[in-house]
Amino acid sequence: MSERLVVIGFGPVASSLVEGLLPAVRSKELELTVLGAEERAAYNRVLLAEVAIGAAKPEHLGMADEPRLRAAGVDLRLGTAATGVDRARRVVHTADGPVPYDRLVFATGARPVIPSLAGLNFDPHADTELPSGVLALRTLDDALQLQSVLREDGRVLVLGGGILGLEAALAMASAGYRPVLVHHGPAPLGRVVDADGGTLLIRQLEAAGVQVFSGVRATGVQKQDGRFHALATETHGLLHADALLVSTGVRPRTELAEGCGLAVGSGIEVNEQLMADSSGRLFAVGDCAEVAGRRPAGLLAPGWAQAGWLADYLLSHPAPHPSAPAPDLRCLPGPQAQGGEILMLKGQGLELTAAGTVQAGFFDDPAQQVTVYADPASGRYLKIVARHGVPTGFLTLGLPRTGAELALGFERGSALPVDPSLLLRLDAPFEDAQAPAGADDQLCRCSGATYGQVAQAVQAGCSTVQEVGANCRAGTGCGGCKERIEEMLRLPARI
Repeated sequence: MSERLVVIGFGPVASSLVEGLLPAVRSKELELTVLGAEERAAYNRVLLAEVAIGAAKPEHLGMADEPRLRAAGVDLRLGTAATGVDRARRVVHTADGPVPYDRLVFATGARPVIPSLAGLNFDPHADTELPSGVLALRTLDDALQLQSVLREDGRVLVLGGGILGLEAALAMASAGYRPVLVHHGPAPLGRVVDADGGTLLIRQLEAAGVQVFSGVRATGVQKQDGRFHALATETHGLLHADALLVSTGVRPRTELAEGCGLAVGSGIEVNEQLMADSSGRLFAVGDCAEVAGRRPAGLLAPGWAQAGWLADYLLSHPAPHPSAPAPDLRCLPGPQAQGGEILMLKGQGLELTAAGTVQAGFFDDPAQQVTVYADPASGRYLKIVARHGVPTGFLTLGLPRTGAELALGFERGSALPVDPSLLLRLDAPFEDAQAPAGADDQLCRCSGATYGQVAQAVQAGCSTVQEVGANCRAGTGCGGCKERIEEMLRLPARI
């Protein structure tokens, strides 16, 4: 009898997991049911702002071939939300009836955090129904609503100074619109920038066409004729606009797991084998999973790595017999450890890379090494905080190659050069004379695709970024490598 596996959620991480399980589905060893609350199959949420400004079509965001999955035997139920899990009977409840399982994977992702403002119905454990003109840019419907505002040349307020809010504002500015970024701290990205870096970041955002209001204490939203009209603040009065894009973070969807008695912290608590309990039947991946005490990263690359590992594990470790003891997880290989969260922001001449914290001063701690380079006139800034020669945080602005090198070292825990200023030579004027990338060098951080794989895709006849993505998944994540892929398409690299 084939094993019954149910996956709750059908976003990018779940889609990757399903792809890894397809061989067992085709061979009838696995009965795979996927419950997706949205009517659409998995798509790339990172690129929703591109849809809003008209730079990408909704169909270009697709990350799953629905007809192919159904033909392979996947029971794909779109528009079907799970309403509860009965662990004793091993059943997932839905509005259409119960779905039995032998093993269950939570891939429920995250929902936008809606701030407690007058006029907004805040509920941390449910999808909030927002007033007309207030968007969270988490779904394709959100993107299409924002697109309709922009096409009328509407003014858009972006509430929140995190990476998603900045990316959306820069995308709108790149298309000639007039976004206004509103946030409560002294500078956007307050967790990863210091005072000087924040000042330069604001200057570069405004040069890119984004108006920035810092230190704003928002209190509520005002509506006119049932539609958003203005953001009420204690500090700046009423800020009028045609739409409010709320980008104040995300919160893992954990209510189903919590409702059936699983441990929940910053996400569904799982061990390094992604197991949510000792039975060997319940797992969690992606934005909803707190892996071995580590907060969900909120990034595609770790989620895809988890999905790939879990697919291999599920195929090689059949579901336990009801009377079988829990597996000894100490002898099982765990997923590859992921480095700390690295932020990358690129657009309209602004290039920022950051990780960890750089708030330390030169003399705060004798055991810390603090390196700073600043050239505000050219938009360049570097700060590195290290302990025993290993970076604990860094920030680069206008130094893309230095930032990429530091990001790689931060992920690996590598030591800095004895003289960290040597890193600046990577962005020196003679940078084009550097050795070209090798075939095994990573091009796409999200998927792990290499220069060689992209070159092979180009040589195989791929002529667009979308076709390259379908071939080797490069460019299907955050889009940060899109420009390099386009260069290789114009002049295929000799890798």
